Amino acid sequence: MRLLLLEDDVLLGEGLRDFLRAEGHVVDWCCTIAQAQGLRGEVFDALLLDWQLPDGSGLDWLKSQRARGDSTPALMLTARDLLHDRLDGLDSGADDYLVKPFAPEELAARVRAVGRRLGGSATGLAEFGAVQIHLGAKSCCRDGQRIELTAREWAVLEALAIRAGRIVPKTELEQIVLGFDSEVASNALEVHVSSIRRKLGRELIETVRGLGYRMDKA
Repeated sequence: MRLLLLEDDVLLGEGLRDFLRAEGHVVDWCCTIAQAQGLRGEVFDALLLDWQLPDGSGLDWLKSQRARGDSTPALMLTARDLLHDRLDGLDSGADDYLVKPFAPEELAARVRAVGRRLGGSATGLAEFGAVQIHLGAKSCCRDGQRIELTAREWAVLEALAIRAGRIVPKTELEQIVLGFDSEVASNALEVHVSSIRRKLGRELIETVRGLGYRMDKA
């Protein structure tokens, strides 16, 4: 999943970014709302937001995003632990609320839960014909045999799986691939899609000419 992390504590931000990347996610880390605003138009699967930031309130920024029609799942990460703070956060557009200090493993588990909801499965298991994709475990099988994917291949496969039935524009998938490395080749997406097809079956990913790619559940 591609995540936006908005956190001004440098040590915490670096730690969470590195931990979530090790979990296989693409993480864009911003320390200020202004930096996050610079990413407007980018596609994210979830927002991880601190409440109190140097240039404003993460919750107020979330409210403005919701007013613009942005429904990206959002998790508040904050030291504000009073009941009215939790209620305010959830009633203002946050989908989850995690009180600092917290274990990064718990945050990772909540992010996985977001992925399962996006994939439309409480168990995180999505089936596409002979292919089974375990979103929570970040693994996939074909005809019962586990297939190994690279981190970039998994990022593309996951993005298509949680958007099953939709045409995902090439530019959106490229953002996911580029999140790993800003110096990837211009044909990187096509290379990864080709590799996934070779491993899991050509019929898994449909090319919708001029628009993007699509996966449909069986």
